[in-house]
Amino acid sequence: MSPQDRKRKKPTIGVTGGIGSGKSVVSQILASQGCAIIDSDHLIHEELGTQDVRNLLCRWWGDRICHDDGTLNRSAIAAIVFDDPAELARLQDTLYPRIEMRRRVLTEQFKSDPKVKAIVLDTPKLFEVGLNEVCDAVIFVDTDRLSRVNRVLSTRGWTEKEFDRREKLLNPLDKNREKADYIVENHFGLDDLRSKVESVFSTVLTSFSDS
Repeated sequence: MSPQDRKRKKPTIGVTGGIGSGKSVVSQILASQGCAIIDSDHLIHEELGTQDVRNLLCRWWGDRICHDDGTLNRSAIAAIVFDDPAELARLQDTLYPRIEMRRRVLTEQFKSDPKVKAIVLDTPKLFEVGLNEVCDAVIFVDTDRLSRVNRVLSTRGWTEKEFDRREKLLNPLDKNREKADYIVENHFGLDDLRSKVESVFSTVLTSFSDS
């Protein structure tokens, strides 16, 4: 790719980190800077709301995964898949190709939008599923475990056991931190975090346009 072609393109930035580290907050800050956000958790939530996915999962697991109004009970689904690796793999094999297709469509839309400065992929499994390969830069949101556990317990209603069970499905955090291009510490409040994220974003834009 020539320098002229690259300058006409937009950087793709991956945002990852441990559960409850503040990835969504970092993405919101990047959105305020003109980035378009592709949130994997949001896409999964939308896919679970589609009729064909609901019908498929109900055939697998029956009415126990449905609320009275017919919508899927995500807590019931989580209880099934996080206790059975085979069921988790089956669910991922169903959802991940759908998510990837939607990510590609959104990426192309954002590339053609002149208001979008960069595209952000917000996903806890960025490295695990290989999305780092499509990123021009990866930001790892670094937050201590106690803060992450307390945040998740208060906002999602999980137990610490549930937190540990889900985090074990990710690569070791030290491994992902080492692979990242930028580390943003989320320890000192929102203003400090915003300043760090804006600084990293400025650096990414400059290095992308200069390369």
